[in-house]
Amino acid sequence: MPYYTKLGNLPKKRHVQFRRPDGALYSEELFGTEGFVGPTSTLYHVHPPTQVSGWKAVYKTKPEYVEEDIMRMRHTMTQSIKPQGDPVTGRVVLFGNTDVEMGVCNPAEAMPYHFKNAQGDECLFVHFGSGTVRTMFGTLKFRRKDYIVIPKGTIYQMEFDERPDDRTDHDEFGGYPKAEMPYGKMVTFETANGSHILPPPRYMSKQTAQFLEHAPYCERDLEIPFENDEHPMCLAKEDGSTDGEFEVRIKARDTVHSYMYGYHPLDVVGWDGCYYPYTFNIDEFAPITGKLHMPPPIHQTFEGHNFVICSFCPRMLDFHPDAIPVPYNHSNIDSDEILYYVEGNYKARRGISSGSISLHPQGIPHGPHPGTVEASLGKTYTDELAVMCDTFRPMFPTKAALHLDDPKYPDSWREDHFAPLQNGKVKSGEETVNTWD
Repeated sequence: MPYYTKLGNLPKKRHVQFRRPDGALYSEELFGTEGFVGPTSTLYHVHPPTQVSGWKAVYKTKPEYVEEDIMRMRHTMTQSIKPQGDPVTGRVVLFGNTDVEMGVCNPAEAMPYHFKNAQGDECLFVHFGSGTVRTMFGTLKFRRKDYIVIPKGTIYQMEFDERPDDRTDHDEFGGYPKAEMPYGKMVTFETANGSHILPPPRYMSKQTAQFLEHAPYCERDLEIPFENDEHPMCLAKEDGSTDGEFEVRIKARDTVHSYMYGYHPLDVVGWDGCYYPYTFNIDEFAPITGKLHMPPPIHQTFEGHNFVICSFCPRMLDFHPDAIPVPYNHSNIDSDEILYYVEGNYKARRGISSGSISLHPQGIPHGPHPGTVEASLGKTYTDELAVMCDTFRPMFPTKAALHLDDPKYPDSWREDHFAPLQNGKVKSGEETVNTWD
């Protein structure tokens, strides 16, 4: 995380005696990255965090990529994915490479264990749903359109709120009935190269790590872990006695392992530092606009090594009198561009709807569908909302992605470039227009 914070009870100095009410020492843990020269936090446990037992491998997690030698534009229709598993086991990787894995999760059941991803950072975008993430750093509440950033090594348990039986959220949840989506839906990103998901360095002060004035979001927009009477940070007994067994599943070496704790794994009484989970709602992103069309880096929200995550949000369009609001055709020679469509008006793409994923590989020029350029002229606003991942290595599909593939998508550009005329004039479009890349 980019700035220092603290929560709970702490001693005045690091690495000094800090005692429990019964006189025993709390167990200090330095939770560090990059060989202790990167961001760290210092945590104080009721029990030594080394006291675990019962280790065993549960299941493999390494994705199997297919069609690695086939380069084409893709449209993946995730709308038909059925609920399965819990907020961890229900994740389905659709695309990935050696740097990042992208998938979706439509959980069907609760998560009865705690989880630690010791292999990579996670960035979860909540398309639908709300709930609670209880972590070793405290509690996070999440809601629709939140990014949940969970750094590598964090122990947590994720709980979705059950959707109401009266379907009062029917319109809010894009028309999905409760039977098709009992809890919600997430888009998942996970680092596969050991890097960390952070705000772009150009948004941050080199001297203080403060968000700079030109950044499209800042510290005030981030929701960090909290504790209160309803959500205490430490869930272990202060006297050191055990309270049954608790399973913690740890992902490492492309395998999920099961470990047993003789005490509650969320036994931290206090912590401080710059390494912790947080949420950021995409509606808090303040889009940067310009006189002429602005390139995708203005939408950048996070980045890891060899990939970025961008937020395409509702905004005013270009204000030059002859501006073309939709993107120019372009070849981003060094990047694959993969886009998850959240909501809004999809006039720049045909056959796309909420929950679609488009993939445009670095070897093929791409741009708006035929007719959408003329139809966009004169528009002043877009209500698009989408999450994009650009990568510097090709993104390969999994078998799960092929089952959701729209084979007609690559041919959808093979039409006349010009918009149809009506009474000698370009046929008018909608009041808003989309400008997805």
